[in-house]
Amino acid sequence: MQGEQAEIIALQALGWLAGNEELLPVFLGATGADGADLRARAGDAEFLASVLDFLLMDDQWVLECTSTIAEPPESLMRARMYLPGGDAVNWT
Repeated sequence: MQGEQAEIIALQALGWLAGNEELLPVFLGATGADGADLRARAGDAEFLASVLDFLLMDDQWVLECTSTIAEPPESLMRARMYLPGGDAVNWT
């Protein structure tokens, strides 16, 4: 996966989240973002990373999102790795 593909998957996930009437308010409450932020920051890789971080907290959200965007469930985690802050942590 390349950075551009990661952003495309994250944008699709954002679109899915924006259309989810139950989960969107939870995301907005957790991040302090509002509808204007969703539109203004959709091209911001760091914001897209926060969307993926949020969705990756729950396996069911991942499955619902990836089913809708026609991607395999592991695609969200792979995309997250290519966005800012997604580097694997080395604990040595």
